[in-house]
Amino acid sequence: MTITQEQSTWFHETFSKLVDNVEQVVLGKRHVIELAFTAMVSEGHLLLEDFPGTGKTSLARAMGQSVQGTSSRIQFTPDLLPGDVTGITVYDQRRGEFEFHQGPIFANVVLADEINRASPKTQSALLEVMEEGHVTVDGVTRPVGIPFLVVATQNPVEQAGTYRLPEAQLDRFLMKASLGYPDHAATVRILEGSSAGRREVEPVITPQGVVSLADIARGAYLNPLVLDYIARIVEATRLATEVRLGVSVRGALALTRASRTWALAHGRTYVTPDDIKALAGPVLAHRLILDPEAEFDGVTAGAVIGQVLLDVVPPSQKEQGLHDSRAKESA
Repeated sequence: MTITQEQSTWFHETFSKLVDNVEQVVLGKRHVIELAFTAMVSEGHLLLEDFPGTGKTSLARAMGQSVQGTSSRIQFTPDLLPGDVTGITVYDQRRGEFEFHQGPIFANVVLADEINRASPKTQSALLEVMEEGHVTVDGVTRPVGIPFLVVATQNPVEQAGTYRLPEAQLDRFLMKASLGYPDHAATVRILEGSSAGRREVEPVITPQGVVSLADIARGAYLNPLVLDYIARIVEATRLATEVRLGVSVRGALALTRASRTWALAHGRTYVTPDDIKALAGPVLAHRLILDPEAEFDGVTAGAVIGQVLLDVVPPSQKEQGLHDSRAKESA
């Protein structure tokens, strides 16, 4: 699929409008909002590791409103059951048949608050829907609709009564980010508008519009040398001495998908090595399992990715241009 100039312009303008719209509510966090919509358009999910009161719920709700979709919030607790997430089948005595009652997972944007507080059994209820976009209850498979984005949060400070997310589930999050506290200027603006109550945002596009964005994003050009760069980065994470388990093939595919969306969101129809560098941390760091000794020494996954980006040499513009011209000649 070749992207036309009209499609590229529409994508860039629409993406910017979505980000601007949510930034009315989540002030001073444009970069994280861009990452969140990149995850949505790339048909992935977002994990936010952050402190309470940083605007995670507001972000998820505003994203749902911006795409004229539905949003829901699930408060994960140790006694939460899988049926509380996916829904349950109830016998209707009047009609004499079983009826399915949808759970909160049936929404366009789902906020899974403090996801690591639920038991592994309940967390596993999300594995199918995050990967396949549907849930199976009592042998019946039901789609949750599109677009579908899970924004999960976990508190980095409070670890009592929590369950560490399994590697299989972490791998299903396209990226991990942190909102953090707003700067001084944004804090003052928040306080000035505190008397206005909960703010709603107007829809920018329809859910079908998000599907169109995703279709266009798949057509962004990726030079084979840039693909080779992604592969070398992923392989380097597996060879790093501080890492016990490196990035999987799913992680490499996630970086590829996200980079296409990121390029178009910034007005280009082709992916550059700088796009890969910008997304490598959010997309890859949470997929690493560090060696216990390295963790004890204070090594972080983000630091490992940073070192990998320093060690792996990206292709130059000249090399990419030479490869493209040779490809055209051979065609």
